[in-house]
Amino acid sequence: MSTVLLFARLKVRLLAGNLRGDAQRKLGFVLTLVIAAGLAALGFLLMSLLRLAPGDIAASLVTLAFASFFFGWMIVPLLAFGLDDTLDPAKLSLFPLRTGRLAVGMFTASVTGVWPLATLVVTGGALVAVASGPGGVLIGVPAVLLQFASCVVASRLVTTSLSGALRTRRGRDLLAVSALALVLLAQLPNLLMNRGFSDPTALLHQMAAVLRWTPPGLAAHALADGGLTGLAELALLALLVVVLGWLWVKALSRALVTPDSSTQAASVRRGSGLVGRFLPDGPLAAVVTKELAYIRRDPRFRVGWASAIVVTLILSFTVSDPGRGGGGQWTPIVISCVGALMIALQSGNAFGIDGRSLWMNAVAFGSERDLSTDLAGRHLAGTLVAAPLITVLAVTTGLLTGHPTMILPAMTAGWGVLGIGFGVGSVTSVILPYTVPDRMNAFTGAAPGQGGLAFLSALGASAGMALLLAPLVAGLLLGLVWVCAVAPFYGLLAEVLGRRLGAKLGFARMPDLLAAVSKPT
Repeated sequence: MSTVLLFARLKVRLLAGNLRGDAQRKLGFVLTLVIAAGLAALGFLLMSLLRLAPGDIAASLVTLAFASFFFGWMIVPLLAFGLDDTLDPAKLSLFPLRTGRLAVGMFTASVTGVWPLATLVVTGGALVAVASGPGGVLIGVPAVLLQFASCVVASRLVTTSLSGALRTRRGRDLLAVSALALVLLAQLPNLLMNRGFSDPTALLHQMAAVLRWTPPGLAAHALADGGLTGLAELALLALLVVVLGWLWVKALSRALVTPDSSTQAASVRRGSGLVGRFLPDGPLAAVVTKELAYIRRDPRFRVGWASAIVVTLILSFTVSDPGRGGGGQWTPIVISCVGALMIALQSGNAFGIDGRSLWMNAVAFGSERDLSTDLAGRHLAGTLVAAPLITVLAVTTGLLTGHPTMILPAMTAGWGVLGIGFGVGSVTSVILPYTVPDRMNAFTGAAPGQGGLAFLSALGASAGMALLLAPLVAGLLLGLVWVCAVAPFYGLLAEVLGRRLGAKLGFARMPDLLAAVSKPT
């Protein structure tokens, strides 16, 4: 019990320490609390409404929901590795505790927080959905608790087993590729149904049947079956949780005595200097070269760009069903603009990736023009990568939808949206800057306690882009395809004006900007 209280207090102290003396982090934490509470209430309501569905469908849906939580708990902590110190056993190896007590403490730290509580509340909605009578509730309560425990223990088993690899760059790159592959795999049932290859009800029952004897399947069926069958399933579920816990303790024992391989020396290759062949030597060429190196080498850039393209391609494939006419003629334009927006949103915190090293830029900036040149170099580097990708999206969507004549309008519209996004990103980068953690994994978006600020930045950027896109959208709604030809020039104008406004605001508050992106993580 003392270990449980100790680690619970440590986790609370960590959460409180992130809020001390920082109004932005406090605002972000309050926003996180509101979002977690809202999602918990909505999830509990939606889970409870399954009571209105037929019994077999409700049981299958609860099974899939429990499985989603189970696999989500295994995947999400991997993406957050390096942000939460309690996920890495190496950070706790010096604690004077035996492995068993350390495992109990790490389990306690895992269930302490708003998101674990939200998960438990949503899972509890299954009691209303499928449990029947007092006996069903008596079996359902331990079933829900064991389902939650299986999520936490499986999560710890995976993160502990992979902790050594996640400290290396190759391991983080492999994680990034695996995460994108899982995104594609998760969309497979949706794509099959949209293509008419499967009956939704039959597919639902088939997926639930595959998960029948997994921990989430046993928990869901213990709730639905009740009686002696439910008790037997509950006992089997408890046994599986114990086995997962034993495997976790063994993995933890091994991780605590395994040398850290992340400190091995890495080779450094010199750049080829291709940018220098097209741009004269100066600040602009230097910034372009630096940004292209970031895009090529930093896992966070690669994941961001790849995610935008993968999600957009999935959307393109989903809406271009040949059996339904291959989508409307405006689909290529819409898909290209969506892809450009997703890429452009990554420029909403342009200086966050530099972190503490931004001070070197700040020392070199002698005027607003210097800061504007820096932003121009970042945008030019992004354009060199984004413009070909938008072209590929336009061509792919035009061919999939059967409207090849819309490829050129889609291409130019996407380029225009990209320019608008860069212009808006220049302003949000200096108004709402936030710290991006060091390169611990490819999915770090904001430092702990600044998630709310990152959300506000993305929300503000989205609102600004929507406002500037209104004239183009209005023209397309009126059937004026020629506005796509004007879109690149309109986007260039928005980029220039936004960049100059961002430079003017940013140069005046450069000390605040530097402090905002240099906070300890």
